[in-house]
Amino acid sequence: MELCSIASGSSGNCICVGTQDSHLLIDAGISGKRIETGLNSAGLKTSEMEAILITHEHIDHIAGLGVLARRYGLPIYGTQGTLDAIRSVKSVGKIDPALLHPIVPEQEFPIGDMIVHPISISHDAADPVAYIMKSDTKKIGVITDLGTYDDCLVEKLQDMDVILLEANHDVRMLQTGSYPYPLKQRILGDRGHLSNVLSGQLLGRLLHDRFKAVVLGHLSQENNFAELAYETVRLEVSMGENPYKGDDFPIYVAKRGEASQMICA
Repeated sequence: MELCSIASGSSGNCICVGTQDSHLLIDAGISGKRIETGLNSAGLKTSEMEAILITHEHIDHIAGLGVLARRYGLPIYGTQGTLDAIRSVKSVGKIDPALLHPIVPEQEFPIGDMIVHPISISHDAADPVAYIMKSDTKKIGVITDLGTYDDCLVEKLQDMDVILLEANHDVRMLQTGSYPYPLKQRILGDRGHLSNVLSGQLLGRLLHDRFKAVVLGHLSQENNFAELAYETVRLEVSMGENPYKGDDFPIYVAKRGEASQMICA
């Protein structure tokens, strides 16, 4: 299995996950042109995608969804709450109802030669989910937009080979920054976003001897830096109650406006 971040950040998100035989997109929060360019850099095409999985209806995850649906007729999967909320976003435009496929958290379903496992997450959206993709013995998770996590979620995320994990903000930067107080409280709350520190602590609970790589994603443009996210997560892993150090495995930081290399599980 393999993962490529087409774009990841507070301004737009789109991730490609697949195998040698099939690929899918998770979210389409940037323009269709940027998605096509990013996929082309990995030797892929939008028209080759099996489907688009939507995590939730916020615009940084669905901005390009209508264009892709109308241009390529790609099936769209999301919870019923998410699909209903997308219909009310005027900027997305009209989407053929036949393309919309409601899913239920914790109920797996096949796409291509992958099994997709949607899991409920804590975020201020209608019915948000994260996704785990499995093929043969490999597992890749795309886990962003978490306000918090608990032991139940940690258990569901065990045995990953590769994970794209949110490291949205540095708490001090957010607290002293220019955002209005209600927005700061939203981001810091249990239905907001995962900080660098919490991301590192969560990662420390997911590591195992066969773990291949982590990609830090959904970084805030105003309240984080790639180097800060990297060093904070690495330090939290090294200081945590686990047998691993931050240098024991590759840590990548997904860029906001540039596709990543293809990362193999």
